[in-house]
Amino acid sequence: MSDEEIVILTDDEGNEREFIIVETMHVEEQEYAILVPADGEEGDGFIMRIDEDEEGEEYLVDIEDEEEWKKVVAAYEKLDEEA
Repeated sequence: MSDEEIVILTDDEGNEREFIIVETMHVEEQEYAILVPADGEEGDGFIMRIDEDEEGEEYLVDIEDEEEWKKVVAAYEKLDEEA
């Protein structure tokens, strides 16, 4: 996935929203996407893991493991400090 790629995500209620992948980062050999709403709303940004299926197609996955989440947040904060 490349920077500034637009993706459409569906929430639990079936509503679709466009997000922009503003950056990707690697944490322990896993890639993560930093997403913000394409409509410019504040406060809705988040991070998702990028996985690949058997055909090599990339897809986004929620981070559900607490330890993984802590590592990703720490890496993001470090990245944010360097910016």
